[in-house]
Amino acid sequence: MNNTVDHIKTLQQARPSDEIYDTSLPQGIHLSGARRAKLQVYLINLDRAERRLELMAAKLNALGIAYQRIAGVDGQKLTFPVPEFSEISYRMLHGRRFLPAEVGCYLSHINCAKQLLDTDADFALILEDDVTFAEDAMDSIGRAIDQSDCWDILRLTTVNSGHKFAIRPLGNGRNLAMCLTREKGAGAYVVNRKAAKWMIQRLLPIRLAYDIAFDLEFMNGLNAAFIHPLIASQFTREPTQIQTTIHKLPTWRYFSVLPYRSYLEVARVVLRTAKLARHLLQRSMRDLNHTTAKRQR
Repeated sequence: MNNTVDHIKTLQQARPSDEIYDTSLPQGIHLSGARRAKLQVYLINLDRAERRLELMAAKLNALGIAYQRIAGVDGQKLTFPVPEFSEISYRMLHGRRFLPAEVGCYLSHINCAKQLLDTDADFALILEDDVTFAEDAMDSIGRAIDQSDCWDILRLTTVNSGHKFAIRPLGNGRNLAMCLTREKGAGAYVVNRKAAKWMIQRLLPIRLAYDIAFDLEFMNGLNAAFIHPLIASQFTREPTQIQTTIHKLPTWRYFSVLPYRSYLEVARVVLRTAKLARHLLQRSMRDLNHTTAKRQR
């Protein structure tokens, strides 16, 4: 399988003051694999983070990736309360006070989902502005999109190290894989239109940090997969713009947090294990059919 990418146009200059900085060709990237899919690439970047934008522009340009800059929602400029955020639920389910930057980050990702649904694109690659990439990143994404029947959310980064169970080979030394445990980190991922609608309809109001909330796709019948080994990383030398200070709540607050977290972890393992078993059974059947066909030739 050889997935080349037809790059429409690469942005050459960054203008942090623009709400969305774009090219005159908003078609996105047309993938030349079996799916013939259209991919939009959205880069979340705060107006005040000009250096980050400059660095990311260089990385994306080097890979030939055309993108749109989505102005991040700056939590420092939000006036609380905001209708999309439930502070009571956040305290009950998270066990600490919220950070305005977390709310801004969350809303920025939701804005990317809305942006996708305003286009005719099939998928969106959503990026935060502190990600690094492997050289074969776009080739691997194209190969994964050719097998998008088994995922709605394609995870490209994580800050955890849970075991990744291979479910389908991508043909380039990487696999589509599943993880049975919690995986935080939303530095880079791909969503289809179904997942974008889920983000808008089911992930609001905000009750958790974004990278925890969108790791709960299994609760609503969606499927998530990783490209493994990973093709991107959000471990950089750039200082965090979100969790600068953590304010823990009193210990008694965990009487509401622990039952909720326990419920999620049990549900995660049960539901994802069932999906993993189905994938492994399908793979075994494919291998058996392939072996039988070879013997008959």
